[in-house]
Amino acid sequence: MACCSSIDETKIWGWLLLSIGSILFVGYFFLALISKLLPSSNNLIISSFQNDWYYCFLVPLTLPIIVVAVYFHWLSMKMFKHA
Repeated sequence: MACCSSIDETKIWGWLLLSIGSILFVGYFFLALISKLLPSSNNLIISSFQNDWYYCFLVPLTLPIIVVAVYFHWLSMKMFKHA
């Protein structure tokens, strides 16, 4: 019975991390892209994101770098495994 509880706990942690990641992605997407299309806000945080153009370009441009880094990590693990 201990096996089933660990699988259930793993599923709970997986769904929790997936939910947190999804919420953070939607929040970033709103702040970095959609808030620029809205009229000026009185909220200090939203207005600072509306006037900033750095992070709306920085985060999407890191995605190709992450893909390259993951590829090189996979390649190095393959080389290590077959050496």
